[in-house]
This record gives sequence, structure tokens and C-alpha cells, in this order.
Amino acid sequence: MGLQIQQIDPKKTALLVVDMQNDFVAPGAPLETAMGQEMLPRLKKVLEFSRNKGISVIYTAHVHREDGSDMGLYGEIYPPVADRACLIDGTPGTEIYPEVAPLENEIVIKKHRYSAFFGTDLDIILRNQRIENVAIVGLTTEDCCFAAARDAMYRGYRVAFLSDVTGTYDYGDIGFGKVPAEEVHRVCLTILGGSTAHVMTADEFMQKVEDSVGVEQV
Repeated sequence: MGLQIQQIDPKKTALLVVDMQNDFVAPGAPLETAMGQEMLPRLKKVLEFSRNKGISVIYTAHVHREDGSDMGLYGEIYPPVADRACLIDGTPGTEIYPEVAPLENEIVIKKHRYSAFFGTDLDIILRNQRIENVAIVGLTTEDCCFAAARDAMYRGYRVAFLSDVTGTYDYGDIGFGKVPAEEVHRVCLTILGGSTAHVMTADEFMQKVEDSVGVEQV
């Protein structure tokens, strides 16, 4: 059956906006992810809703130093990273895409690996805010969003993974055939839903928050 979240108390919930950076979202970017553009209207809606309901909004940004000292194996895996064409801290490409940019008081976690928890103070921030639920949106489904969901679950947070506000890109053939983004996304959602998180749509997430608020008012 997997994890089921019946209600989502906004006071105990954080919306984790994963890597919605220019280098992933902007048209023609080195790591352009088409599903990132497609989800923008829904992400804007979820952001506005979350802010209005008092849900903590936290962003992540995947960055590396220009000298490569924190790059690890990413330079071998992703040629644009090795070439310093993207994800270099302090460059415009690492900034959050303007249409969904954080407000002045919202935290941006800089990370150097897929998971937002690895080598960062995210867990400390969430615990200080007494967060129990983490709702995940952003890019990419199978890498940074998946890793954040797993690490959040390991730490005891109940994870809501928003199926229509996450996305990825097409995978080329490395010996098993090409895999379109939609298929990568579908399979990852199935895995997460069975092992890690409650996979739900943006509308379902917002309704669960509304239901929780309604219970408090009774």
C-alpha cells in the first residue's frame, strides 16, 4: 500500500522546491529539462497556496565551486559540469528561475550532491521549525527529488511527493534502449509510492492541507 498521509498540517509542513534553477529550467540551458517548463503553472499555484497557508517554503540549488574541489564524480558523469558550463556557484545559471524565485525571507539550501540533506543543514532547519511533513516538488524526479524523498523518509519525515510538480528529461540508450522522460517519471513515481512517500497531485496536496485546516477550526 505504501505511505498514506490523510491530512497535512501546514504548521508542520515544509515545501521543498528542488533545483528549479536556470541551468535546468531556462530554454536552451545546458541541462534543460522540458518537464520543468511544463510544470511551472502548477508550481506557481502550489507556491502561492503554501505561502498563504503558512507552509514553510525552502529551496535547494545544486552548485559547485569553479575549482571543482566539491565536484566529486559529477565531472565524469556530466560533461557540462566538467566544462564548467553549468552549476557553478555564483553564476546566473545557478539562480532560481525568476518565475518561481524565492521570497526574500525564504531559505535556499546550497548542495553539492543529489540529496538536499547530504552535507547541508536542512535537517537542522526542519527540526528547528518542528516540521513533520516534507512536500517535494522540482527537478529531477529520479535524481535530486528522489534522493531528497528517500533521505527525508530515513529521518522520519512523512513525504508527500507531488507527481505533477516534479519531472525529468529523456534518457539516451546506454545499452537498454532509450527511455522517454514520461516513462522515467512514471516508474520513479511507482517506486516512491510503494517504498518511500505518498505520491499525490498538487490538487490532492492542497486539499489535504485544506482538510487539516478545517479540522483545526472545528
